Amino acid sequence: MSCCGSTDRIGQIAGTEKTTAMPADVAAIADPTPPSRSRFMGGRSHTGTRNPALPQDGEGILREHRLKPFEAEQVLVTNARFAAFVKATGHVTVAERFGWGMVFRGLLDDPNSVAPGGGGTPWWGAVDGACWFAPEGPASSVAKRADHPVTHIAWEDARAFAAWAGGRLPLKAEWEHAARGGLADPRFPWGDREPDDTDFLPCNIFQGRFPGHNSRADGWESTSPVTAFAPNGAGMHDMAGNVWEWTAEPFRIRSAAAGARARNDHARARGEKLMKGGSFLCHISYCYRYRIAARLAVVADSGGCNAGFRLFHDI
Repeated sequence: MSCCGSTDRIGQIAGTEKTTAMPADVAAIADPTPPSRSRFMGGRSHTGTRNPALPQDGEGILREHRLKPFEAEQVLVTNARFAAFVKATGHVTVAERFGWGMVFRGLLDDPNSVAPGGGGTPWWGAVDGACWFAPEGPASSVAKRADHPVTHIAWEDARAFAAWAGGRLPLKAEWEHAARGGLADPRFPWGDREPDDTDFLPCNIFQGRFPGHNSRADGWESTSPVTAFAPNGAGMHDMAGNVWEWTAEPFRIRSAAAGARARNDHARARGEKLMKGGSFLCHISYCYRYRIAARLAVVADSGGCNAGFRLFHDI
């Protein structure tokens, strides 16, 4: 993967005992208050786009869907809300059980303190102790990031929270429908205008030269508060950028082509799930996946410093 740090823990065994505890200053920000929701009445919709940028991901396969009515939370799940979940249930995340998480090395005080990641993504590094309440490792904290999205969340962590909160992860057709906000086939939640590195900054993505220089023109080096950027026409915030969002579905390219079949076999063997939305590390020059139709395959036990989620609800 590119701008999403796969932990690639396949074949490893997670511990079952909690080796760290939620710090008191993080517990103090706990707030279970659910956010506002946007209601979608269902009906005809679609996934994919007629104008794919990365057709190899399967985004150019336009499929019609008939959706049931649903509601979507207008913001990502925050650190404050996840802290309330942990406080109430004692949940131990996958990253905590393994004892490490993937961190973008540019966020570390000393990027050379961890070895560069493999797989052609040296900007990632495995940091001991990195988890949802310490996103850049033990010296960091979310105590002053209560309204930022929770990160280092694996698929099972997101599902456990959803069960506690009375929601669920979205289907990809629901997610894309909500992201369009009433527009027909826009590239982004706000329309078709491309973000730039200077004066049009509608979402939290990377500005500058990835990965070595982040100009932070949008004001943020990593995550941002979940209402920092304007919502789309349906009232949905951060449907592009900030953090990647888990869906309920496995990654699959719906095509009979040999390449698609091979990719699907690979995804099935690795247990890859579909993520949507892009993150603060996306840039048009490298990980151009902050578009509505874009798709990312991520191993279910992955959960780096840019992996989060939001809840959807049946009505």
